[in-house]
Amino acid sequence: MSLPILPIQQPAHAGLRGVVWPLAATLLAQILASWANLTVPVFAVRFAADVGVPAAWIGLYVSVTYLAGMTSGVMGSPFIIRFGAIRALQVCLVLCAVSLMLLTTASLTVTIVCAIILGLGYGPTTPASSHILSAQTPAKFMPLVFSIKQTGVPMGGVLAGVLVPIIVLAYDWRVAALVVAALCVVTVFVLQPLRASLDADRKSQQVLLVNPLQSIRMVWRHAGLRRLSMLSMAYSAVQMSLLSYLVTYLVEAIERDLITAGLVLAAAQIAGVGGRIVWGAVAGLVLTARHVLMGLGLLMAAASVVMALVAPDWPIVAIFAVAVVYGATAVGWNGVMLAELSRLAPTGEAVNATGGSLFFTFGGVMLGPALFGAWVASTGSYPSGFLILAGLGLTGAALLFWGYANQR
Repeated sequence: MSLPILPIQQPAHAGLRGVVWPLAATLLAQILASWANLTVPVFAVRFAADVGVPAAWIGLYVSVTYLAGMTSGVMGSPFIIRFGAIRALQVCLVLCAVSLMLLTTASLTVTIVCAIILGLGYGPTTPASSHILSAQTPAKFMPLVFSIKQTGVPMGGVLAGVLVPIIVLAYDWRVAALVVAALCVVTVFVLQPLRASLDADRKSQQVLLVNPLQSIRMVWRHAGLRRLSMLSMAYSAVQMSLLSYLVTYLVEAIERDLITAGLVLAAAQIAGVGGRIVWGAVAGLVLTARHVLMGLGLLMAAASVVMALVAPDWPIVAIFAVAVVYGATAVGWNGVMLAELSRLAPTGEAVNATGGSLFFTFGGVMLGPALFGAWVASTGSYPSGFLILAGLGLTGAALLFWGYANQR
């Protein structure tokens, strides 16, 4: 979820040349953090068997991760200001690596601890990256640069969907976890040469403990911001439920092999990469952000219904097609929501609005997979779970439709 929350003075006269390395660094860090975050859901079937729990329990792991991420994402700004954004990204990647390494113990108790550590590492990656890019990017190039950076989340998912199953089948899920952990550590060293220049604005006197409730209260009291925040909660629940359970669903219910299921997830993530940029362009040049967000809710609802209808005898091309539409909508909405959030925020309050909204976005990320997994575990039905996700997509669209209709 790419929500910048730190106010940084932008360069008034500069081209894109100066932002190439900052963008490359933040994109790389985002890709690795996302890859680490989605590694466990990809090998959930093998991992759960070794731990001794149903694969549907992966939703609990994802929810604990994002509960920790919700906390560290909202509270991480002072750390970024005090120690620098590059240092913050390095700490985040180390935490991701430690989580994956400890996961190889295959202990249920340790797994919960790993989820917490991973969440603490994943949460601040977006504000840290946004801090860097806001300082380095000319205002007129901000939409393009941030759209590119936001693709790091689905790109990490593509790598997880393609490479993790190959490593699991060739070796073991433990080897896959250790490979991703090693890449996170390597990235820490890759980022180090940029620290002197990009962390030059750090402030050693910054207090680390802050009260996050002010921004949350401000968002809740503003009707437009509240609707968008609730929409982000609904849409993020759909997004993370899809990403967390698509592979398990295709393996357990649709009887596809792990490699094929991983490739379907990768296709959905690739569609999400394109969607984040395409929908942002459509919202800025063709339709309003409100109309695009409502349309995306309707499309992800339709994709959810079709996904519920998928059967073992469906041709693989059809399954890929559904996943592409699903990924383009359920993964591609974030940038448009951010633009509309900034437009509706009171003058001078865009930073607080995005920070407060992040709390609700992560709430959907945390609750969605857990509730989806609990529903599947209790009913044994993945299709009905996807129908619930369709309802969430419709709910998000309705929030905007009725909210703006009442303003007329």
